[in-house]
Amino acid sequence: MKTKIIAVGLVLASTTLFAQKREIKDAEKAIDKENFSEAKSILTSVESQVAGEKDRIKEDYYMAKGMAYMGKQPQTQSPSDLKIAGESFQMAQELGNEDAAAKLGDVRNALINSAIADQNAKKYKEAAQKLYTSYNLNKKDTLHLYFAAANLTQAQDYEAALNYYNKLKDLGYTGKGIEYYAINTETGEKEKFNDKNQRDLYLKSGSYSDPTEEKLESKKSEIYKNIALIYLQQGKEEKGIQAIEDALAENPGDTQLMLAKADIYYKAGQKDKYTEIVEKVLEKDPNNASLYYNLGVTATQMGDPKKAIEYYKKAIEVDPKMTNAYINLASSTLMKEQGMIDEMNSLGMSKADTKRYEELQKERTQLYKDALPYLEKAVELDANNQQAIQTLINIHSQLGNDDKVAKYKAMKN
Repeated sequence: MKTKIIAVGLVLASTTLFAQKREIKDAEKAIDKENFSEAKSILTSVESQVAGEKDRIKEDYYMAKGMAYMGKQPQTQSPSDLKIAGESFQMAQELGNEDAAAKLGDVRNALINSAIADQNAKKYKEAAQKLYTSYNLNKKDTLHLYFAAANLTQAQDYEAALNYYNKLKDLGYTGKGIEYYAINTETGEKEKFNDKNQRDLYLKSGSYSDPTEEKLESKKSEIYKNIALIYLQQGKEEKGIQAIEDALAENPGDTQLMLAKADIYYKAGQKDKYTEIVEKVLEKDPNNASLYYNLGVTATQMGDPKKAIEYYKKAIEVDPKMTNAYINLASSTLMKEQGMIDEMNSLGMSKADTKRYEELQKERTQLYKDALPYLEKAVELDANNQQAIQTLINIHSQLGNDDKVAKYKAMKN
């Protein structure tokens, strides 16, 4: 009696196994005919039974499932379907399927290409979802997590972005490294490889040529800066400053982190602290014209045109072609004009008032003459700068230089 029960059980087990094999084959046939919905339905019906089967059956099942959810055109599939496809190919790869890695690569490429299209269409949340899915399919590729965080920042989903940035921080991600490229000899297109070994293998095959490498700069300071800015956006200024301080504790000489800290102070309205930090950075990087220019802007905002002029002059010493520095030099020089006009308009007709009026008029004329060289240089560098051209017309009109007025009017658009 016991023997009969065992025999019946064995028959049933082998029958179930046979059914699973047949249904996986049926799903594969449906995939070949591009009946992906039918294939999904068949595979779902045997999913609960596959877990206890031999690796070979599992391997076939997960490859079929991956193909069904990837579809003919992966880039048109939903992120949820591509996630299932990618996870299925991962399982098949772990079980030893030699084709699974390439298929997993196709899924991730589809996610990235679709994310790029979303990003270009300013669908930042959708792009972030696809990039994060790609990261989860290969957690060694933390670059996709970084881009997911950046897209969420663009979408102003600051809480989710902060979560991703903190993950990058905890992982010690820097983004620093080297990217490897070669030209596809068939298409003529430049393509990126996962690493040097992969690229060198393709070069040996003869299908690629002209290898090149591109250095990637560290993104660590940007990550800490973004964490800090999000905290600032949330009204958590102390946490923002602390995020930068933590980074500087590890890298005290990192000028990018110092500038990130300065930027936090600037956005928090603490412009004196901003200036203090940037001046320290300039001690390390004295040939940075942009920093001098930014300090000039800050000094102007703080109501110190004299200091602004000093910074703008330093900027053009370093970069004589910085058009905006010349314009701001002229603007800072002319800042005194309104005060002069106000005083002139308040004067009466007495002898003393008339004398003071004439003094102010001379000072105003000198102010114009001091500003002219900066504006003329700006127009020399940028002949289409309408703001500078109009100011030159106004000044020369005040000075009675009709020939110059005519010259600059001819340059107006």
